[in-house]
Amino acid sequence: MGHLLSKNGLRLKKKTRKLHHRKKKKRNCLLQGPCMLCFIVHSSSSGLDDDSDHLEAGVNGCRHNSVTGISVPGVGEVGIGAAAASKLAERYTTLGSPEDCSKFLLSPRDLAIWEGQGRSLLSAVPTKLIPPPVLFRTAGVSVSVPIPVPVPGCTSDYTEMVCKRKCSEVQRCTPCKQPRCAFAAPDGGLEHGGVEGGGGETASNSESGHCHLPLCPVPSSSSSASSSSSPADGCCGLGLQADSPHSSDSSPCCLNHYGDCQARNSDAADHLSINHLPSSILLKVLSHLTVKERCLCASLVCKYWRDLCLDFQFWKQIDLSGLQQVDDDLLVKIASRRQNVTEINISDCRGVHDHGVASLASHCPGLQKYTAYRCKQLCDISLSALATHCPLLVKVHVGNQDKLTDASLKKLGANCSELRDIHLGQCYGITDEGMMALARGCPKLQRLYLQENKMVTDQSVRAVAEHCPELQFVGFMGCPVTSQGVIHLTALRNLSVLDLRHISELNNETVMEVVRKCRKLSSLNLCLNWSINDRCVEIIAKEGRSLKELYLVSCKITDHALIAIGQYSSTIETVDAGWCKDITDQGATQIAQSSKSLRYLGLMRCDKVNEETVERLVVQYPHIVFSTVMQDCKRTLERAYQMGWSPNTSNSS
Repeated sequence: MGHLLSKNGLRLKKKTRKLHHRKKKKRNCLLQGPCMLCFIVHSSSSGLDDDSDHLEAGVNGCRHNSVTGISVPGVGEVGIGAAAASKLAERYTTLGSPEDCSKFLLSPRDLAIWEGQGRSLLSAVPTKLIPPPVLFRTAGVSVSVPIPVPVPGCTSDYTEMVCKRKCSEVQRCTPCKQPRCAFAAPDGGLEHGGVEGGGGETASNSESGHCHLPLCPVPSSSSSASSSSSPADGCCGLGLQADSPHSSDSSPCCLNHYGDCQARNSDAADHLSINHLPSSILLKVLSHLTVKERCLCASLVCKYWRDLCLDFQFWKQIDLSGLQQVDDDLLVKIASRRQNVTEINISDCRGVHDHGVASLASHCPGLQKYTAYRCKQLCDISLSALATHCPLLVKVHVGNQDKLTDASLKKLGANCSELRDIHLGQCYGITDEGMMALARGCPKLQRLYLQENKMVTDQSVRAVAEHCPELQFVGFMGCPVTSQGVIHLTALRNLSVLDLRHISELNNETVMEVVRKCRKLSSLNLCLNWSINDRCVEIIAKEGRSLKELYLVSCKITDHALIAIGQYSSTIETVDAGWCKDITDQGATQIAQSSKSLRYLGLMRCDKVNEETVERLVVQYPHIVFSTVMQDCKRTLERAYQMGWSPNTSNSS
């Protein structure tokens, strides 16, 4: 714009030209006084009284005239009538759009008047008519206009106008879709790789969370460019250094700047890989896979993943249950390479024999948990080897192994004093001799479960009750024990779960005595005991102050037992009275009405309970789950619908 005005210098008065040539060596402006841009940016509509202050600020802010060449003559040096100036000002105030305002200011006819009386004219310019970006872009002449340098004491409404570089018509770049940019620190420094703000603009908006590209930075002056303390501008807040120098001629525009940033980000994204994550994070990810998935899938991806899958953390707890490919050779390899195994499960692995288990035991002395359900091919050799080489065993579950005898139990009792949990269900070769040796050698035993061990009698129950005072879980389902042996369990003060299913010679007095003495008993299973009657259940409801679960399937009880539970017990939450043929609608209704703690009521195959009654109870007491054939089928269908199952509605045969 300054060059445009210099071409029309012939219209200026001679006096103005003389003053201009006289002061040209002292100033860089072609014309005297502050430039028009400074007046517009730094002036306000505060009135004529404050115009001198704004004029002085405009003069001080005219440092960038060397770039644009725009200047305004000093006020008072060109004489003009006050009437003409006021008339011109009134005309200017009537302009209704920024386009008319810009055309008026650039009109050659009024240029001399404007130059001579710029103070009175510009003070009357309405602020709403001069939004900087629109004003200088809608003018008829394409002009490059810089971002004004902030002046102390001036308003900050127009601190951001247009780009100072040659791409002045390019508006703010689109938001960056790369990772969230950091924001400039309050002290003007870079924080988290953020961009040094230019023109008061921050690199990102921390409140909205959107990342905006900054405007092209203001070119540094010669003094600032030579300073070593001015850092290079970043790129999209990612800390990428700009390669272009700090000059208005050689600096790239915003679009090229943004394109270079996008190219660098795309190149960086191409090189990103999951393998760049720390190994600790990858190990955490792989820990969610099963052994089969790690061995047959993840370990085949690459050598790095294979090494990760062989990490010792994955081979402390080994679950090989149900894998028919597992054999002795695999156990030998695991034992030779991973000697820190603490837990192993080989249930249903029919390819594993005593040799593999013995090799594992000899190489893993720190083994603590051993599980081998339904491994009928194993015998005393494997369990004896574990007892000999692994003295830290705390859990041994070897249910349904026909070939186990008392010899392995004696080894466990002699070497594994830390044993706390043992499961010997359906091990038909075990007798009282082995059980007594186990009880004497494992005083810390807390869980003992026997099921259908036909050679375990009252002697085993007595030995366990005497030598294992810390027992909490005891089960003798289907064992030939009687009430004389069960009565010894009253010495177990920490007993919480007692399973006495299918005890043929169990009487009501023994059960009531156990409930009275074992105050911590929370679960009692009396299923398949025809001797249990309503009186026994009533005592249980009264004395079982900690009892929460009571199982009475196929017991000889009637509605009075259910009514007593609802009336006397305030802790029982689960009652299973399935296959009790004498239960009717009355018992089911009254226990649901009177019990405040009941959450589950099993009525499976209680034929005297009508389904309509159960439907009504389901509606009245939604907090209680009623188990019948119809109710269980409905719940099964609901779960199937939730999982995405839909019935076949096609009519094709």
